[in-house]
Amino acid sequence: MAIITISRLMGSGGIPIAQKAAEKLGYTLVDGDAIMEVADQYGLTRESLELADEKPPHFSEKLDIKHEIALHLIELIILEYALKGNVILYGRGGQDLLKGINSVLRVRIIAPFEERVERWAEREWLDPDRARMLVRKSDQQRAGFIKYYFDRDWDDPLGYDLVINTERLSQESAVRLICDAVKDRNLLEIKAGYKKVLADLVLRKRVEIAISSAADIDQQLLEITANEGVVTLGGQMQSETERQRATGIAEATAGVAKVIDQVKVVNYNATPREH
Repeated sequence: MAIITISRLMGSGGIPIAQKAAEKLGYTLVDGDAIMEVADQYGLTRESLELADEKPPHFSEKLDIKHEIALHLIELIILEYALKGNVILYGRGGQDLLKGINSVLRVRIIAPFEERVERWAEREWLDPDRARMLVRKSDQQRAGFIKYYFDRDWDDPLGYDLVINTERLSQESAVRLICDAVKDRNLLEIKAGYKKVLADLVLRKRVEIAISSAADIDQQLLEITANEGVVTLGGQMQSETERQRATGIAEATAGVAKVIDQVKVVNYNATPREH
């Protein structure tokens, strides 16, 4: 049971490489289309998916609440696919979402900016200047998404196990490299126990979604961890009422056997005024 994450630059040829690698390995490809196919089962609409998918926050309180819930739902879908194993997770910060699971093969597909612009213009029949604008916007948007939610430089090569430059390497070579790398002995030796870690991540995400969906709770400084059915709530909340409400929601979440409440109640101004 293996997991591959693929991060890609727009126009680098990531999707055909991911598709061919999934086909060759017999893995499930979890991309935007796969997420959309199951979105209804999670209460995720097309509108909310487009609002949050690989995008940084809007910095509008009303939009950010919807954004956060949608993002949590997307991450839950990805985590539950990952728990099944033998998957390729395409984009959506998979390499960072699964941080701490060392058996994951983290792949990055790149190509020079102007090369990617030319490919995108040809593929979409676009004016080169418009293609250049779209590629630059995509790079900035996805980099901002990773930086804001995972506090990591998207371009840092140390965040990946395999970086493939498609300017010179063919799709066939890229697919072959990925298929060989996922069978590396170092990855195979550390697979044991990853399902337990993933199950804990799934439960944590379910609790995050349940609490985030409660309009009467400010969960910005709430910290949630899960370990074999035991959920620990930490961090800060503004009132005793919110603390009790969050604890009750966590206890009612499917899969939670016990809740440990370590939340500190601190009165603070959640939206301070600028001076």
